[in-house]
This record gives sequence, C-alpha cells and structure tokens, in this order.
Amino acid sequence: MSADEHRKGLAAGLFCFVFWGFAPIYFKLIQHVPALTIIAHRIIWAALFLLLFLAWRERRQLWQALWVSGRQLLVLLISGSLVISNWLIFVWAVNDGQILSTSLGYFINPLVNIFLGLLFLQERLNRVQVVALIIAASTTIYLGIFLGQPPWIALALAVTFGLYGLVRKQLDVRPLIGLFWETTLLLLPAMVFLLGWLPIEPANDHDTQTWLLLALSGIITILPLIGFNYAAKRLTLTLIGFLQYIAPSISFMIAVLFYGEVFTHGHQVAFAGIWTALLIISWQPLRRMWRQRQTHP
Repeated sequence: MSADEHRKGLAAGLFCFVFWGFAPIYFKLIQHVPALTIIAHRIIWAALFLLLFLAWRERRQLWQALWVSGRQLLVLLISGSLVISNWLIFVWAVNDGQILSTSLGYFINPLVNIFLGLLFLQERLNRVQVVALIIAASTTIYLGIFLGQPPWIALALAVTFGLYGLVRKQLDVRPLIGLFWETTLLLLPAMVFLLGWLPIEPANDHDTQTWLLLALSGIITILPLIGFNYAAKRLTLTLIGFLQYIAPSISFMIAVLFYGEVFTHGHQVAFAGIWTALLIISWQPLRRMWRQRQTHP
C-alpha cells in the first residue's frame, strides 16, 4: 500500500475515534429526551441513512450486497440487540451525568475482549496479558469497593460491546451491511415504541431543534463507522488498536474538565490501573510494528 493510502487511512481513523470521543456532547444536547426515545430514533434514522449510503456505494449491486442467509439474519438479530443495548446504556449514562463511567467502560473493553477470546475461542494468554488482566481486574474491584457498589455502567458497556464483537466475529458479513440489518431488524419495534409514546414534550421553543438533532442521530451513527471501515482497510489492526484509546480519552477529559464530573480517588486508582494494563498489552505489538517498519521502511 502506498504512503498516500496509509495517510488517508490514518486520517480516517483519527476522524472516527475523535468523533466518537466528542459524541457525549451531542447526546447532552438532547438529554431532555428519554434515552429509549433517542435510541428508537437512532435505529430508524441509521437504517435510513445506511440504505441511502449503500445504494450510492453499491448502485446496481445493492440487493446482491444486502443479501444474507436466514441463519445470518438470526445472528444479526442477536448482535443488533447487543449493540442497541450498548447504545442505550451509553446514552442513558451520558444524559445522567456519568460520562466518566462510559469512558472507563470503553477503556476496559479491550481487556474484556481478551477474556472473551480466552473463554469462548480457546485463545491462549501470554504472561504479559495475564498480568495486565490481573491489574485491570484488581483496580476495577477497588473502584467498586470505594464506590460501595460495582461500576455497573462501565462493566455493562464493556461486556455488551465485547459480546457484540464476539458474535459479529462469527459472521462473514461486511460491517456496514451487518449494521444495516441490525438496525433494520429492530426497525419495527422502534417505530411501534415511537407511535406508542410521545418522544417530545408538548410544543415549545426547542422542538424544531430537538427533532433535527434526533434525525441527525442517524448521521452520528454511520459517519464515524464509514471512516472506521475506510481506515480498517488501510491500517494494521495493531495501529487501529492504539487509535481506539483516543475516544475514551477524549470522553474522560470532557467529563472531568467540561462537565465537572467528580474524579474520586477510586477513579484515579482504577483509571491508572487500566491505563497501565493497556500499556502492558500494547507494548509487544507496538515493538513488533516498530521492528517491521525498521525492516521494511
């Protein structure tokens, strides 16, 4: 791959992870709307915008590109339920003033992926990964003891997204095609919900803006995913793995510096432990990537 293609891939990767990092600000703008209503709109508008984008990209091959088997549809229904659950927890937490918890959850996620690989895919852990998991688990437990309860939001986000990745790993379906079916399969329940519940309070000065922001939730969903898919084709998985820490890092800073969420001693210990664990598991692939660059400049 040419250096120009690599640069474009890196730009796309930076775009999508920075975009995801600032996403809490968008959902804060519509925090007066119930989380379930936001998610219902997100499903509907994401399915619509995905269809339009795929129709533009695939053109005459659209229906051929969208075809999946009955078994794949069933698995996509399961994965769709997992990712929608993840969205719901995230939106509810952001609107409840717990962005810090969402940041912690997405920092924990790579470590959950390692654990799920060990549990379900018979992947083996090396000593470095074992040490990293022990550090992350112990500091997360410490945070739970400090708070008087487990960090449920962070754990729920990490586990639902980890399980989502595990289920999708079993499918030979392109990411955007898969997301289209995941949202489309849940389109009817989302529409029934919106028809049964008024999504916005009686007319006020902000109704037009709120409706516009709800409609834009589809763009908010698919735009960074398009960038991610573009980057994934041009960058190594190792580099993508490092870039993914950008989003929760930005969310962390937004939570503490912009929205004034309390960063307790328990949070300090937990974040320090998880960052240490991530650095530990990242060191080997980083060194391997550096050696490859030295060998093949």
